[in-house]
Amino acid sequence: MLIVTAVTVVKTRSLFAIVALSGVFSLLSALLFITWDAVDVAFTEAAVGAGISTVLMLGTLALTSRAEKESAKSNLLPLLAVVLAGAVMFYGTLDMPEFGSPETPVQTHVGPDYLKRIPDDIHVPNAVTAILASYRGYDTLGETAVVFAAGIGVLMLIGGLRRRRINDDDKNSSDTKDTT
Repeated sequence: MLIVTAVTVVKTRSLFAIVALSGVFSLLSALLFITWDAVDVAFTEAAVGAGISTVLMLGTLALTSRAEKESAKSNLLPLLAVVLAGAVMFYGTLDMPEFGSPETPVQTHVGPDYLKRIPDDIHVPNAVTAILASYRGYDTLGETAVVFAAGIGVLMLIGGLRRRRINDDDKNSSDTKDTT
């Protein structure tokens, strides 16, 4: 479903449909993260990807056109850059261990150390909460600050759109009064 949604986004010309499909893609990604037991990443993807990003893009659409303009430039160079970047990323994953392998460094070094130290260091029964709130506390605080800043940006954008529409309505009503 992710691949079908991505291809549909690429082929669609309606910017509104692209925004809606991007939100669907983010929600599907969040579901994928849940199946991988990465609930914290899924929550962030749903909040930022499907929520805040979609609202920001809809706000942008309110200020711009709803249809994509055809480009006179060739699409060959951007396509080549994307293929090259994808090839480099694929090459970088060739020496990675199999997904879920118990022999990965995180399973043999870091994970057992955290699980052994959590009861003495933090006294929290849930290992995920202990790691996110304590060991990775600054990182989690940074993520929270980014989501908060994005939320404030959305509220400012929505407030600006309301003021703009109110001002446009006032101008239109005064123009109507002048002509009557």
